Amino acid sequence: MRRFLILFLLLSASLVAQEDILAKEYYKNGEYEKALIAYKKLYDKSPSNINYINQIVSAQQQLEQYDETHAFLEGIMKRVHYPAFLVEMGYNYQLKKDQNTAESYYQKALLALENQPTQVFAIARAFQTHSLLDEAAQAYEKAMTLNPNFNFSVQLAQIYGEQGLLDKMFTSYIDYAENNPSAVSDIKRAINDFISEDPSNENNILFKKILLKKMQQDPKTLWNSLLSWLFIQQKEYNKAFIQEKAIYNRDQQSLYRIFELAQIAANDEDSDIAKDIYQYIIDTSTSNDTKLDAHFNLLELEVKNNKKGDYDRIKSDYQTLLTEYPNNDRTLDLQISYANFLAFYLNETDEAVSFLEDVLKAPLSKLEQAQVKLKLGDILVLQEKFNKALIYYSQIQRNLKNSTISQEARFKVAKASYYKGDFKWAESQLKILKSSTSQLTANDALDLKLLISDNKYEDSLQTALKLYAKADLLAYQNRNDEAISLLNNILEGHKTEPIVAQALYKQAQLFEIEEQYDKAQHNYEAIITNYRDGLLIDDAYFHLAKIYENQLNQPEKAKSLYEKIIFNHADSIFFVESRKRFRALRGDAIN
Repeated sequence: MRRFLILFLLLSASLVAQEDILAKEYYKNGEYEKALIAYKKLYDKSPSNINYINQIVSAQQQLEQYDETHAFLEGIMKRVHYPAFLVEMGYNYQLKKDQNTAESYYQKALLALENQPTQVFAIARAFQTHSLLDEAAQAYEKAMTLNPNFNFSVQLAQIYGEQGLLDKMFTSYIDYAENNPSAVSDIKRAINDFISEDPSNENNILFKKILLKKMQQDPKTLWNSLLSWLFIQQKEYNKAFIQEKAIYNRDQQSLYRIFELAQIAANDEDSDIAKDIYQYIIDTSTSNDTKLDAHFNLLELEVKNNKKGDYDRIKSDYQTLLTEYPNNDRTLDLQISYANFLAFYLNETDEAVSFLEDVLKAPLSKLEQAQVKLKLGDILVLQEKFNKALIYYSQIQRNLKNSTISQEARFKVAKASYYKGDFKWAESQLKILKSSTSQLTANDALDLKLLISDNKYEDSLQTALKLYAKADLLAYQNRNDEAISLLNNILEGHKTEPIVAQALYKQAQLFEIEEQYDKAQHNYEAIITNYRDGLLIDDAYFHLAKIYENQLNQPEKAKSLYEKIIFNHADSIFFVESRKRFRALRGDAIN
C-alpha cells in the first residue's frame, strides 16, 4: 500500500509538471485563452501558488478581462494576506485608465511595508514587473529606512541604471562594495556596462568624481582599487600604477596586484609603463622570487622592443641575472629565454645550443627536460638541422605522451617536415593534431594542413608550395627581407595558383613587422578584392582594420571593416575582438 501511494504521488507530480510546461508554452506563444484555462486548472490544484495566481492575472489582462481580474484578486486578497497583490490590483486599475485609484493601491502596498518590511522583495518585484521603477525604488528605500540591517544597494543600483540616474546608480554600487568586499568583482562587472575605454566619456568622468569625493571624505584603499580598475579600462596604466602604489604603501601586503598591472600593460603593448612597473617591483620587493620574475619579464620586454644596438647590453643583463640567481629552481624560464635571445636575436645559435645542452645536464623533471628540448629543437630548425631537431621533438612525444607539450612537439615535427619539403609526413602528423586538447595547437595544425592540402596537388613538383615553405622558414629565421622577396617570386610566377592568397597574407604580415604599413595595406586590400570567398578574408578584414585604426588614424574605415566581420563572419576567431573594437570606436560602453 505504501509503495502504491508513493507511485501515485510521483505520477501526480509528473502530470502537474507537464501541465505547468504546457501552460507556459501557451503563454509564451501568445495563446492567452488556452494559457488561462491551463493555469486555472493548476490553480484549482494549488490555490496558494503565487506564480499560478500571477499568471492568471497576467493572462486575463492580456485578454483585457479587467473586471474578471479585479474580482479574482479581490477574492484572493480576502483569503491571502500578500501585499504584492495590492500592486497587481493597482496595475489592473492603471490598465483601465483609472490612474488615481491605481496610485492609491500602490501607496497601500508601500504602506504595508511598515508592518511587514520583509515583504519588500515581493512588492518591489511586482512594481518592477510592470516597469513601475519609481515605486520599486521607493519600496527598497523605505525598507532600508525601516530596518537599517537591510542592504538593497544592488537592487537600487539596477533600478537607477534603468532610470538613467547614473549618479545614484554608481553611488549605490560603491556603497554595496564598501559593505561587501567579496562582491567587488560583481560590482565591477555591473559598472562595466556603463563605462567605456574613452576617458572623456561622461559616465567615466562621473564615476571618477564619485570615487574621488569618497576618497576625500573617508580614505580607503577600496576607492584606490576602483580608480585603478577604471584607469585600466581606459588604458591609462600610468594612472592605475599611481593608485596601486598608494594601495601597496598603505597595506604593505603583496605586490601581486602591481605585477598583474605590469602584465596587463605589457599585453596591451604599453611597454614603457610596464617597464617602469617591473623596475618598481625589483626596487621594492624583498622576495628573491618576485624580483627574479620581474627581472625576467623586464628582459623579455626589452628584447621585444629594443633595437639591435642594445642587444649587447641585454645579453650582459641576462648573464648578470643568471649569475645572481645561480641555484634558484625558478631560473629555467630565464635560461630558456636567454637561449632564445642568443639564437633568434643575436644569431649566436651555436652558443645557444651549447648553453641548453649544459642546462640538460642539471637534475630536471621530465617536464623541465621537455621545455629545454623544445627550445633546442626550435634553434636547430633555425640552423636548418632538421633531423637533429626531430630527435628532440620525438623524445618529448615519447616521454610525455598525450600531454600539451607533447602535442606541441608533434606540431613542431610537422612544421620542421614542412620546412624540409616533406609535405606528406607533415600532413600525417597534422591529421593527428586536429583533435588536440590544446586549442591553439589544434588551430595551428588545421591552418598548416589546409595550406598543404590546398596546394600540394596543383603542381606535381609542388614548386610554389616549396617556395612558400622556404619563405616561411626565412621569416622564422628573422630574414624578413629575403622572405618578402621570395614571396614576390610566388606572386609573379604562380599568379593562377591558390597559394597566391596565402602568399599575399604572409607578405602583409612581414610588411607589418617591418613597419611598411602601406605595403601591408595593399596586400590585404588585394585579398579582399580578389579572394572574397577565401579562407583568409576575415583575417584580411581584421588586420587591415587594425592598420586603419592604429597606424593610419582612420577610425571610420576601421569600424566598417570590423562590422563586416561581425555581420558576415560570426565564426571568425577575430569575431569577439572585432565586436569589442567596433563598439569602442562607436563610443559604446565595453561589455
